[in-house]
Amino acid sequence: ESRWPFLFGAIIVPSLIQAVILPFLPESPRYLLLEKHNRSKAEKAFQRFLGKDDVSQEIEEVLAESRAQRNTKLVSVVQLLRTRTVRWQILTVVVTMGCYQLCGLNAV
Repeated sequence: ESRWPFLFGAIIVPSLIQAVILPFLPESPRYLLLEKHNRSKAEKAFQRFLGKDDVSQEIEEVLAESRAQRNTKLVSVVQLLRTRTVRWQILTVVVTMGCYQLCGLNAV
């Protein structure tokens, strides 16, 4: 019982290490390309991560994936439940997760 403050304080060590290292880590190429719209920094980040000079294919893949996500139609929960093909799958998952909560399995 008298040693719990040491265990509680042990969290400080990894937090300090992360705080010191974080400014030296490069930003994500996807973030630079899609959110900041900075293609040159994204290319440099890809080159650093992949270790090759020509990263145009990777940049095009990220842009194509972004276009595909923008064209994807979102579906509400009610629309999912109206679709016969996925209704039983959703209900099975909901009942299974409900049983986990009620039986206390996740608490163990």
